[in-house]
Amino acid sequence: MERLIDKSAVLMICVLAFVLSGDYIGPVAALLASVSVSALIQLFSGRRAAWVMIAGCAVVSGLFPLFFCAFPLIFLDALYEKKWWLALPAVTVLGEVGQLRTEQFIAALVGMAVALIMYLRISALEATVGNLKSLRDEVTEKNMQLAGQNIRLAEAQDNEVHLATLKERNRIAREIHDNVGHMLTRSILQTGALQIINKDEKLKEPLNDLKNTLDGAMSSIRTSVHDLHDDSIDLKKTIEEIIAAVDSRFDITLNYSAGGNIPGNVKLCVAGIVREGVSNCVKHSDGDRINIVFLEHPAFYQLLIEDNGSSAAHNDGSSHGIGLKNMEDRASSVGGRITFTHTEKGFRIFMTIPKEQ
Repeated sequence: MERLIDKSAVLMICVLAFVLSGDYIGPVAALLASVSVSALIQLFSGRRAAWVMIAGCAVVSGLFPLFFCAFPLIFLDALYEKKWWLALPAVTVLGEVGQLRTEQFIAALVGMAVALIMYLRISALEATVGNLKSLRDEVTEKNMQLAGQNIRLAEAQDNEVHLATLKERNRIAREIHDNVGHMLTRSILQTGALQIINKDEKLKEPLNDLKNTLDGAMSSIRTSVHDLHDDSIDLKKTIEEIIAAVDSRFDITLNYSAGGNIPGNVKLCVAGIVREGVSNCVKHSDGDRINIVFLEHPAFYQLLIEDNGSSAAHNDGSSHGIGLKNMEDRASSVGGRITFTHTEKGFRIFMTIPKEQ
């Protein structure tokens, strides 16, 4: 649209140059031809055909001075096509400038000057728009990066809060175990001692009731302490700590994808098998890579531990069989199933644990 508006302004100057000729037939024909060619140039903008037409019009304007009156229109097209040098053949009109009236020649030059000014104005505007778009894109990118950083910070804060909560639960469990548990244990022992030395028949039943009450309280506290301790286990962090303690000759990768509502007995089972499995790899494997995968599915948990050691290396060592038996016992304790496979790529431990329905 900007190009059409600029062409309309330049066309008015070209019409003025033709009117100053004092004739009608020749100027009208030249004007219509120039307008038609200019429309074709815009239609084929950016193509070789448009550039050929610009060069052809420049040659014609140089050979036939009457067409030079409409050349500002073609010159504007050459500027928009970024091919201004295609208009240079029109300079040859200077050899035939005597065929034009001075007013016509001046009007044509003014039209070319106006076309150049308009193009420079549009170019500056386009450059400003381009800079604004670049700035907008940069701001959008920065906002996206900032949003990503905010999400990561929020996740890090949530993780810190979660770890702090787990540590506090663990501390409370220790406090209950070390203080209340020991006091109840002492009270139970004291009650038992009183029952032994008591000779009064009237106190036997109250002492039995007291001992039963203390036993019930002790059982309740023991259950609560175990639940708090199990909930305080961060399985992913535990596995990462196991990995961090492995010999540096192993390159270990961990793929962990599970929620935070894993039962405590499952956490202990998985952590124990990962510790035993990685320990066996370190002791018996002649490979240098260990891959650990723990995934939570809708109906079960899945654990995979594999290395790239040879089968012969894993078959060595008398303690290896005990380690496998321990892992089988751990898996069966939570209703899981575990398999051990020697493959061409190494040794694989695969376990599935069904979720409680």
